[in-house]
Amino acid sequence: MKMGSYGMLINAPATYGDGEEPYPSLSDFHDYEPNLEFDDTELHSASSVTDLPELLPATPDYLESPVSDGTIEENFEAELGGALVEEDEAALHQTFTDDDDFTDIARHGIVDIVGDDTYGRKVIVVSACKLPSNKVFNHEKFLKYLMFTLDQYVEQDYSLVYFHYGLNSKNKPPVSWLWSAYKALDRKYKKNLKALYLVHPTNFIRVVYNIFKPAISAKFGKKVMYVDYLTDLQQHLQLSQLPIPPCVQQHDQQLLAKLKSVPKAPGGGAHKPLPTQQFGVSLQYIKEANRQDPIPPVLKTCITFLDHPDALETEGLFRRSGAAVVVKSVQERFNQGEEVTFDLTTDVHTAAVIIKTFLRELEEPLMTFDLYDEVIQFQGLSRSDRLTSLKQMVLEKLPEDNYLVLKFLVNFLSKVMDRSDLNKMTASNLAVVFGPNLVRPRGGQMSLNAIAPINLFVEVMLSHHHQIFVL
Repeated sequence: MKMGSYGMLINAPATYGDGEEPYPSLSDFHDYEPNLEFDDTELHSASSVTDLPELLPATPDYLESPVSDGTIEENFEAELGGALVEEDEAALHQTFTDDDDFTDIARHGIVDIVGDDTYGRKVIVVSACKLPSNKVFNHEKFLKYLMFTLDQYVEQDYSLVYFHYGLNSKNKPPVSWLWSAYKALDRKYKKNLKALYLVHPTNFIRVVYNIFKPAISAKFGKKVMYVDYLTDLQQHLQLSQLPIPPCVQQHDQQLLAKLKSVPKAPGGGAHKPLPTQQFGVSLQYIKEANRQDPIPPVLKTCITFLDHPDALETEGLFRRSGAAVVVKSVQERFNQGEEVTFDLTTDVHTAAVIIKTFLRELEEPLMTFDLYDEVIQFQGLSRSDRLTSLKQMVLEKLPEDNYLVLKFLVNFLSKVMDRSDLNKMTASNLAVVFGPNLVRPRGGQMSLNAIAPINLFVEVMLSHHHQIFVL
């Protein structure tokens, strides 16, 4: 996945110097490139690397003279020559177990999982500013931790956001590590990566891209989007759910201040919801416009469509993303109160994404904000106490409407699980998909440490649904 792992992403959809814009960007304002947060006085003082083609696949248009930007002081030839050998690479692909202790790596908060984007894809966030000093950081173990984390999500469509600001000469990984990471993060990690948002790119990205250009596929390059300003992310992600480091926010404000006019976020400003609004409102709001029926029309329509063998047996149901334009169009039609009819030509993944999007955008999640702390503590309970605690939360502490909607959803998901031999969607896999959409804290920002207990809570609920939803 061309993300040199938690330190940097190393891809670009166009070759610098080939006549195209070197940084295809989401922003219309492209007349200003932010200065590096480190010294780049050596950026244009190049030194050729004659033997690099022996280490990387040769291509006729490889940049003849890779350059340095002041943070890359290594000898590329020597550094890449000392990268992982095949035995080391194979060791990275071991199956990780609960005995693998990554506490010392996880405590830095370099990586976060934050639910789904607007297209129904899981979002993984990497913040370069949280990388500690090279003098105290174990990069090899960090790569293992990165793979351990990604292994939980790469079987479904996902997006990755990389905040580049904060990378400097003291915390940037060595080039040899970047190459090791590139080789270790093979097709398994790349095939379901649908979008790679590179936020606040600098010349360093261009340098690294030129180094690895011979090994970068054009197909992967198309997944990369360069984001100059945080506001440009809003059409794809909910910024309120992203754990954006304060220093990144401050840097973004400084960039905006240098513009004569500040770019406006798409759809910015408060809007009164439509009477028939389905997305981004409360269950109570929908109920009042739905003749007091607590089950939202959008859920009824989508679940009714998916409740037949062809859809239920679709491999990866709820793991795949739908066509973005189609999903947005369907959302708008539901919000407008139009009758949405799915037919045999409708992609089942479109309806599946609509369900996840609806749950994610509720003003308050089905498992209410007040229950968040209890859910997070769920993993610490003994196995014998978990079901009792779960029943208390669902049957005694959930508002009645939340319970009815949750029961309606889980009854359908039980049918999905019944066909897991075909669709591969076991209780565990469904929990990974639905956990962050059913449970989230106030403010929307969820730490990586919260993912495991949330997923466990949902998995136990799905596995024991027949013992819980009896009323």
